[in-house]
Amino acid sequence: MPAFKPQIPMVVDPTGVRTSTDPRPMGIGTDASRAEVAEGTGGSPLVDFAATSNPYIDYQSVDLLLSLQHPRSEAYDEMCFFIMGQVKELLFKSLHFELHNARHLVREGSVDDALIVLDRSREVARLLTSAWDVVATISAEGFNQFRDHLDQASGQLSFMYRHVEFILGNKDRRLAGAHRNVPHVWPYMEEALETPSLYDEVIARLHHRGYEVSGEVLDREWSEPYQPRECVEQAWFDVYEQRESDGDLYRLGEALIALDDQMAQYRWRHFVLVARIIGHKPGTGGSDGVGWLQQTTGHRYFPELWAVRTRLGT
Repeated sequence: MPAFKPQIPMVVDPTGVRTSTDPRPMGIGTDASRAEVAEGTGGSPLVDFAATSNPYIDYQSVDLLLSLQHPRSEAYDEMCFFIMGQVKELLFKSLHFELHNARHLVREGSVDDALIVLDRSREVARLLTSAWDVVATISAEGFNQFRDHLDQASGQLSFMYRHVEFILGNKDRRLAGAHRNVPHVWPYMEEALETPSLYDEVIARLHHRGYEVSGEVLDREWSEPYQPRECVEQAWFDVYEQRESDGDLYRLGEALIALDDQMAQYRWRHFVLVARIIGHKPGTGGSDGVGWLQQTTGHRYFPELWAVRTRLGT
């Protein structure tokens, strides 16, 4: 347990930060303009800029981003916990962006393009899983030094994680309701709850390509969590059996199960880490902690793709 207090170095004065969420004004460069600048600098990086900023700060809003870390205690490990939480939120946003576009591409019939996007999605999910390795450097004693300062804050209240879950088909109206009182978040959460998931669109694409899928799957209550259907399993079995003719759909199935696999590893890593740090104490957000997380480890977003493995090669 770290007995020393953190020394937090100042890297930006927050009083000088522009807090607007609008993109900051910037110019547009070209190959020609960049060549001209490089000739003028002799090939060295630019260091002289007008006004009170520089293009990189303005492009990424870096000064604003790096002003948003404010641990609540004097516990040394809280800064690590705080920043890794924010890192995961950014990665959830990145993952959701890719999945949102994959869904659109599947809906439009651009399966090959969707495969490119899903490949990146898997890599983002892998990076999310790796984030737990950093959090795992916090000991049980170190976490207890600042845990009380979380009050009722819990990762289960992450609306960005909930968007990821919903676009993958794991809908939950009750958990969505945690954001009903947040007017700048709730409309988009409600829309996500009531919109077909990526997997719903994949199943519709199977039907469009001639695989038999029942109407109750194609036109269901989208806010309900997806339940496996025999007709969908049979459709996937047929895809795998004739992958020579429908290779893009076969590759789509493999991309989905690889993503599902990676997300399962993310949830399992979370469960084991929490058990290691807090044991069987209740969670900060009202759950029973480890017990709740253990329930999530067995979830699979695309159940028929897992079930069909039993039938292949027999």
